[in-house]
Amino acid sequence: MIGWLDCSAGISGDMLLGALVDAGVPLPVLQAAVDAVGVEPVTLQVSDVVRAGIGACKVDVQVADDATTRSWSDVRGLLEAAALDEPVRALALDVFARLATAEAAVHRVAVDDVHFHEVGALDAIADVVGCAAGLVHLGLTSVTASPVTLGSGTTRGAHGPLPVPPPAVLTLLTGAPVQAGPVAREMTTPTGAALLAATVSSYGPLPSMSLLRTGSGAGGRDPAEVANVLRLVLGEPVDAGASDALLLETNVDDLDPRVWPGVLRALLEAGAHDAWLTPILMKKGRPAHTLSVLCSPPAAAALRELVFRQTSTLGIRSVPVGRTVLERSERAVEVDGQRIRVKLGLLRGEVVNAMPEWEDVAAAAAALGRPEKDVLRRAQGEGA
Repeated sequence: MIGWLDCSAGISGDMLLGALVDAGVPLPVLQAAVDAVGVEPVTLQVSDVVRAGIGACKVDVQVADDATTRSWSDVRGLLEAAALDEPVRALALDVFARLATAEAAVHRVAVDDVHFHEVGALDAIADVVGCAAGLVHLGLTSVTASPVTLGSGTTRGAHGPLPVPPPAVLTLLTGAPVQAGPVAREMTTPTGAALLAATVSSYGPLPSMSLLRTGSGAGGRDPAEVANVLRLVLGEPVDAGASDALLLETNVDDLDPRVWPGVLRALLEAGAHDAWLTPILMKKGRPAHTLSVLCSPPAAAALRELVFRQTSTLGIRSVPVGRTVLERSERAVEVDGQRIRVKLGLLRGEVVNAMPEWEDVAAAAAALGRPEKDVLRRAQGEGA
């Protein structure tokens, strides 16, 4: 099962808790995980609300007054000592580690010196641990999300007034598509941003799926400009061979062409699915090339950096694309005693494509003193 988060009204920890419960995660699953942390009393209270005419689930974290300021070490100790299932503990630790790293970058201090205020309070611990338990309970193979609405204006934090989006939110969502949105208030909290950063593999429109169910989690306010809900859409991929990918492209007209083979080789070695050049004409008739790189979303950041470092481009565009691939395998054949590897493409177990490795074909042709096209034809016949 896969999940998609509609963050057009932003995201917070309690909104994700509500979406999880509304999508069918039993409340006792979340409450048991929160109880396991051992910071009492903390109770999750569920109610049905309406936001801009849309019914949604609101989860409120009921806690006693707590003025405790906790360091990252304190929070980590609580989570490590808690009787949590290991996947839940690992995800909760990841979320708080990202929060600590973001706060350290904002305040220009070492990570170990970070002291949480709002995000170290009991309700935020409950948000993170409860959301981790709910996501693990669903057993999602991937989570994607829409572009994230952050809000605008100002809010008040423990140190005084803060601009919206808060600096920690911008740090946590580096690389993600974001927008201010129509509401001049905080729409995405640091906790919500950290949950996205720890769980979402890519951003874009609703992926192709066989729809199973949805859940809507409500925010605390009901602004007139937007329905203040986070939607979680759950389903099964419609095609087991399909996957989401990114197409990175840039136009370059001032690079020595002798550099390109090394660039393409480096991109493939760094994990790109494919990389290629297309000759183009730019303004004023200047000859140039479009560099195209097909990759998985997790590999995109490293590949963008490689392109910036090894070419002269000043910008890269990214386009989400669908990708459908055949099942692949390999076999070896012999042509007059010469071993040649053959790549096979299978559709529901049937071989529909067989392509010999060209380096093996060329080496065999040289060894046999025969034309490469003859060796290629023989190897294709043996491999089919």
